Amino acid sequence: MAHDFDLHAPVGANKRKRIIGRGPGSGRGTTAGKGNKGQKARSGGKTYVGFEGGQMPMYRRLARRGFSNHPFKKEWQIVNLIDIEKRYKAGETVDFASLHKNRIIKGNAPVKILAVGKLTKSLDFKVAAVSASAKEKIEKAGGSVAVNPPAEKTRSKKGKTNG
Repeated sequence: MAHDFDLHAPVGANKRKRIIGRGPGSGRGTTAGKGNKGQKARSGGKTYVGFEGGQMPMYRRLARRGFSNHPFKKEWQIVNLIDIEKRYKAGETVDFASLHKNRIIKGNAPVKILAVGKLTKSLDFKVAAVSASAKEKIEKAGGSVAVNPPAEKTRSKKGKTNG
């Protein structure tokens, strides 16, 4: 069965390549769109990124000194009491494994419990850190808090972290 399809690209999709430097009659001859003289008009007259015409570039003028505390930064996974209230039943234990199982956290960073929301159930918490107000709310609801801080990462002589 033969079909008569009229397949074609939309108007303006296929443009002819602009050919430059083919004589003055072409409209793009003589300087071929490069202006008159100067570095960019020459063959091979390219400049590198950050080039400022021979002036000392910004990245070389500014000092690069100092210390950054970024490699030693502690990252925490924050969990609010409102999330725990929704997903846990009374008497359960809230720890790293159960928080993963209930899809409240992901990744391996230590967990800190914050006091956003109300807690009405008696739960046992075994996490890396708990805020003072969250601890107060947990104990008021009849729960218990056991804080076991994460192991500190040690740094070797080459600056790589172990642990």
